[in-house]
Amino acid sequence: MRPVRVVLAGAHGHGRHHLGVLRGLAERGLVELAGVCDPRPVAPEDLPGSPAQSADLGALVEKTGAEITIVCTPIHTHADLAVAALRAGSHLLLEKPPAASAAAHERIAAALAETGLACQVGFQSLGSPAVPALRDLIASGALGRVRGIGGAGAWERPSGYFTRSSWSGRRRLADPDGEVDVVDGALTNPFAHAVATALAVAGAERAEAIAGVETELYHAHPIEADDTSCVRVRLADGRVITVAVSLCATERHEPYLVVHGDEGRATFTYTTDELRVERPDGRVETTAHPRADLLENLVAHVRHGEPLLVPLDRTTGFTRVLEAVRLAPEPVPIPERHQVVRRGDDGEVAWRFLPGIDGLTALSAQELALYSELGVPWAGVDLLVGDTSVASYEWRPGLPPADSPRPYLHPVRTLGGVEVTQCRPDDHVHHLGAGVAIADLGGVNFWGGRTYVEGRGPTWLDDHGTQRHLAFRDLTDGGFTELLEWTGPDGTALAREERVVAARQVGDGWALDLTFTLTNVTGAPLVVRSSATKGRPGAGYGGFFWRAPGTSTARTAFTADADGEEAAHGSRGPWVALTGTTPEGRDWTLVFVQDAGDAWFVRVAEYPGVGQALAWDRPLAVTGTLARRVVTYVADGRLDAAAVRELLPRLYDR
Repeated sequence: MRPVRVVLAGAHGHGRHHLGVLRGLAERGLVELAGVCDPRPVAPEDLPGSPAQSADLGALVEKTGAEITIVCTPIHTHADLAVAALRAGSHLLLEKPPAASAAAHERIAAALAETGLACQVGFQSLGSPAVPALRDLIASGALGRVRGIGGAGAWERPSGYFTRSSWSGRRRLADPDGEVDVVDGALTNPFAHAVATALAVAGAERAEAIAGVETELYHAHPIEADDTSCVRVRLADGRVITVAVSLCATERHEPYLVVHGDEGRATFTYTTDELRVERPDGRVETTAHPRADLLENLVAHVRHGEPLLVPLDRTTGFTRVLEAVRLAPEPVPIPERHQVVRRGDDGEVAWRFLPGIDGLTALSAQELALYSELGVPWAGVDLLVGDTSVASYEWRPGLPPADSPRPYLHPVRTLGGVEVTQCRPDDHVHHLGAGVAIADLGGVNFWGGRTYVEGRGPTWLDDHGTQRHLAFRDLTDGGFTELLEWTGPDGTALAREERVVAARQVGDGWALDLTFTLTNVTGAPLVVRSSATKGRPGAGYGGFFWRAPGTSTARTAFTADADGEEAAHGSRGPWVALTGTTPEGRDWTLVFVQDAGDAWFVRVAEYPGVGQALAWDRPLAVTGTLARRVVTYVADGRLDAAAVRELLPRLYDR
């Protein structure tokens, strides 16, 4: 039988691996390399045979009569090239990941349906008989009830790995028509096999088997995509899959999957096709499996109708995970204090290591936990003053809709360690430390709890919005810039926000400097209202808000010229102070400073809290942007008005 004519699109990088495979199959008479498509021509002596070369894939397939095209090109080019090859009449071996988005995946699937041709996806690990063997083991009940599958992988990659091409380490690229998705992160490219193999072992290769996906993306290198990340996939049958990976290890650790059963455990090292089964009676069985070549399998499919090992429709589950990564907030930078940085002879950073990352990925696989659940210091965002951690910023709160989920600061501490915020107290569970909350923005409740309805009073409505974290910029130990989107209950965006937070020492205390700028994206006036503007006098809260600990005693508030809650509440002076004493007898003081002239919302007796009142007694219409800055001085002990006046020039300086 004549050899199958093959065109290779992408002959450099990983394409060299395919050239080696093609050379071996050509020697066996199974294939003939008929053409090479690459913008950089390949030297003839590096190619088996004498293939034609062209940068036009469709024309090359038609000219050579290729029956199979291997697409081994940058991720964002997969869909266009796959569709071009299919429409030119060629079957596909499509490298992983199959596409950079769910929409691109669907384009390829539509072209397959249109042409009736075949597509094999290059997840090589799925060519191992160990995968169906492990699935059979699970189905037999030999491991008992399986609660989940954990995956772990930690490799070392130099800084140059992320600059080897224009698309390396990128989430998206500029394009004449806008932007194109790339999604070149650790989970979706180098460790894509871990995700795809875990889904295959679980029998969840298709998207409908997945109920939800949680992602945590980080990067130690100054790149756009993630180099250290984890994902938790919740399956429709109740089981979970976690995969934790990093490219910042000091050496290579072979990635593996662990199947957790209540009567046994199985570990599959998919790069070596080794399966280890631990029985409850102490017996351990280790088997090594061969691996089928995916191109050879595709050739057998084309010639003899042999079933494909990795058809495109069995990778929709993987693409569902990739889509969650694509749409996730931008990866969080890992501060350099958590890294070990090595420089080359030229002084440039050559390596970035995360100490203990191999153990951390292993712990994730064992516990089926995300990094943030394992107490990893770089998985959170902390503010430091000198070497003292003074505040933690919760940017993925995981709250119920009725709390109007939003990022917040908690706990916030004095330099002496006194906690001066409270989160989700029993009296108002939607009070979240220190942050930004508005009772009514364009008819949406971004405060949490009940909504005040004129004539009815506080009423439970399905009107709660969400402040969705998009990205951090300039994240350092002393502060950050955060981009957020304010969305309504139906997911419609009402506003974009830029939030700038900084911490600095001032005298014996420290100052939290927070500026938020809301930009209306609705195309119509966006109105800020409060309960006060709807008929509840004095309830003008909305804007920056700080909930102090309700367990504090001897609480009082004062301004530059008046003492007490009644005098401070509704005042419009440049500052207001709140003091209290912890149950252990330690005093604290908070001084809030602004220059916008907004009224202050102050509570002392019912609960301790201070905030802005953007709509104190009348609605505030936002047509473009709304910007406000509040500086909060956090101090041990009790300050008086004279001490505040002395500090004021150092607290609020434009």
